[in-house]
Amino acid sequence: MKAAYIEETGPADNITYGDLPKPELTGAHVLVKTAAVAVNPVDTYIRNGANYWELPKPFIIGCDLAGKVEATGPDVTRFKIGDRVWGTNQGLMGRQGTFAEYCAVDECWLYSTPDDVSDETAAACALVGVTAHLGLFSKANLQSGESIFVHGGTGGVGSMVVQMANAAGARVITTGGSDEKCARAKELGADVAVNYKAQDIAAAIKEFAPNGVNVVWETLREPDFDALTSYLAERGRLVLMAGRDARPPFPVGPFYVKECSLHGIAMFKASPDELRACSVDMNHWMSEGKLKAQIGKTLPLAEAAAAHKLQEENTLQQSGTLAGKIVLKP
Repeated sequence: MKAAYIEETGPADNITYGDLPKPELTGAHVLVKTAAVAVNPVDTYIRNGANYWELPKPFIIGCDLAGKVEATGPDVTRFKIGDRVWGTNQGLMGRQGTFAEYCAVDECWLYSTPDDVSDETAAACALVGVTAHLGLFSKANLQSGESIFVHGGTGGVGSMVVQMANAAGARVITTGGSDEKCARAKELGADVAVNYKAQDIAAAIKEFAPNGVNVVWETLREPDFDALTSYLAERGRLVLMAGRDARPPFPVGPFYVKECSLHGIAMFKASPDELRACSVDMNHWMSEGKLKAQIGKTLPLAEAAAAHKLQEENTLQQSGTLAGKIVLKP
């Protein structure tokens, strides 16, 4: 089978597109014929060596996939040949990744794809969707009628946060780097979208929620905790999903006297049951059109190295040349 893989960690040029043996099935593993995969920033970090576990060699890159069940291992009980499925959390914790024509995935990490949801949508919503769901509901316990501020409402995770918060009945204020992105954020369900290059975020939040927002979702790699704390209401919840190497000052006093709480989210540490709970809501919302994939680029799997370069340009260099997820097709 064709696959995108690395023999050693390093730059995107280390990615090889070539032939590897089709996986053999054991236990509860399902053989998925891949129809679509998606690129995430974490994929580039792992490829570059920022992993905390030993990688298989060769290592197939990628976390997300959607496709059809081609075969099942002897212990599989949840799926049968021909079922459409999607999944994430591959290429992590020592598991092989998804950027291949065929993937062997333990059934505990797979979910049924609704008939009216495309493989591209399922793959593009996978990791970013479960990240948003875990942070919003398992960590921050967002409730209908509450308010939330999220940086970057059209980004990979940010767009999922906006849509899920809206679907859950919350009021949403977000930011965008242009009037076009702000308009798109409002289409996704934001009540207010602030052009951070031309408008005052703090003033907009004050007008939107005079007593502060109940939840702040931070997507920036270098958080300004003084500003974020000022946005929060009493007993507000702050969710972090980025900034692995960041060491910013933290306003302990203002934070604790408001009785606020801080929640980190790393989706690959969630259990199979926790992720399956996310998938139930996600499938429902995708099927209803309340959760839409933000796909900025579609490429053939053979161009995986170019896809990683494009992702890094936008994640690390903030080039602004990508609006949405990169989806690749075998």
